[in-house]
Amino acid sequence: MSSEVTSVPPTPTPPPVSTPPSQIQSPAAPASSRASPLRGMGTPNIASPVRKAVASVSGYLGEVGQMTRLADPRDAWLPITESRSGNAYYAAFHSLSSGIGFQALVLPVAFSLLGWTWAIICLTVAFAWQLYTLWLLVKLHEPVAGGTRYSRYMYLATTVFGEKWGKILALLPVMYLSAGTCTALIIVGGGSMKLLFNIACGEVCLARPLTTVEWYLVFVCVAALLSQLPNLNSIAGVSLVGATAAVAYCTMIWVVSVAKGRVAGVSYDPVRATDEEDGAIGILNGLGIIAFAFRGHNLVLEIQATMPSTLKHPSHVPMWKGVKAAYVIIALCLYPVAVGGFWAYGDQIPPNGILSALYKFHSQDVSRVVLGTATLLVIVNCLTTYQIYAMPVFDNMETGYVHKKNRPCPWWMRAGFRALFGAINLLIAVALPFLSELAGLLGGISLPVTLAYPCFMWVAIMRPAKGTAMWYTNWGLGSLGMGLSFVLIVGNLWGLVEKGLHVKFFKPADFQ
Repeated sequence: MSSEVTSVPPTPTPPPVSTPPSQIQSPAAPASSRASPLRGMGTPNIASPVRKAVASVSGYLGEVGQMTRLADPRDAWLPITESRSGNAYYAAFHSLSSGIGFQALVLPVAFSLLGWTWAIICLTVAFAWQLYTLWLLVKLHEPVAGGTRYSRYMYLATTVFGEKWGKILALLPVMYLSAGTCTALIIVGGGSMKLLFNIACGEVCLARPLTTVEWYLVFVCVAALLSQLPNLNSIAGVSLVGATAAVAYCTMIWVVSVAKGRVAGVSYDPVRATDEEDGAIGILNGLGIIAFAFRGHNLVLEIQATMPSTLKHPSHVPMWKGVKAAYVIIALCLYPVAVGGFWAYGDQIPPNGILSALYKFHSQDVSRVVLGTATLLVIVNCLTTYQIYAMPVFDNMETGYVHKKNRPCPWWMRAGFRALFGAINLLIAVALPFLSELAGLLGGISLPVTLAYPCFMWVAIMRPAKGTAMWYTNWGLGSLGMGLSFVLIVGNLWGLVEKGLHVKFFKPADFQ
């Protein structure tokens, strides 16, 4: 049995690469010099045991300790697979940074739409569901010990669904979850910078405040500077800082909100709609907010790709340890924010979530230091989370150059790619501010990446026996995920038709 661990190449197998001069074998010696008078004697009987022993030892050493060898050597030049020195701690940092963020602050809005009972039930079911599909992806990264490693979500999708359907089904959602999230982080981070300036400067500030677009530019410049770290492993410390900031501001916001008590006139009944259509749209919005609170599945395979893998120590073991630790912390953040935020503000929670409610109801009775610290932590989290969500895009941008030139990207081109990506995201954030109104529609399209596709991938690759528990579970959850995605897409299209889409180019609104 082969003990080599391979990684799926980003493109079909490349043409043979010439051997470096240092590895070219010396010309063969003349036949006369190779001939030996002992050749006809019975040496094979003496050498065979030695040869077998050496082969046995070599096979054993390879079986228990063979390090990852890339099927395409050029993978070692790309940001995701450039370094394979990751561990469970790095996995926890990356998973926590990518799995929690500003989207958690909107959970109380879902509670106001669904009510206590249904909101808690839906949040718990969604948490368990996405944790199960996360486990599936961790296992699917290397389905057979010593076999192929799927180091990128798109490669796994094209392997399961085929080249054509893999791109049709997964390319747009995966790119939206990476590039779209980065654009949203620019909007939230840049808007928070403006808010922090106003808090620090006060009402009697004499300095000329920057415009919203200028704050976006400041955010992008800082994010582009941080993005010069070469590969996914090198940003583990950045992810740790981002995860710590997210946990800190989530905890600070719900603790302050609960400590200040319930606002006057609060009600915990679901928001009543004027007609059945608006009521249905409200329920769908609540379900969508809960579903979109869980993110990062498009990065799981990439994070695991940074780890070494051997037959004795497969990569899924430390990866799953890191994921479990991260999601315990995520649960300890999401539930208090959702429950505490809804308890404090009830049906009066603003559409942008608990942070906006804190500014709206407590800007006068909460210290500016507390408000400024919470806002600063949001900015830090946005800057650091941008790095991990942008990494798959950086990897794709460099793949084209590496495969065409058959050499690593020079540092100046790598820096240019990353600055270009930041500039494109800035242009989208400024030119198309109404994209936030399409977030529900795009989120419904990308939902199968989290809840459905991993189930179908498991059935296709692991091939559980028909009629077994795993077969029914994955087909059932996969079909349910696709159905939920379809309902959310239809519901959001319905809402856009009923209420219309407010299109305003190059007029970004202030973040509140």
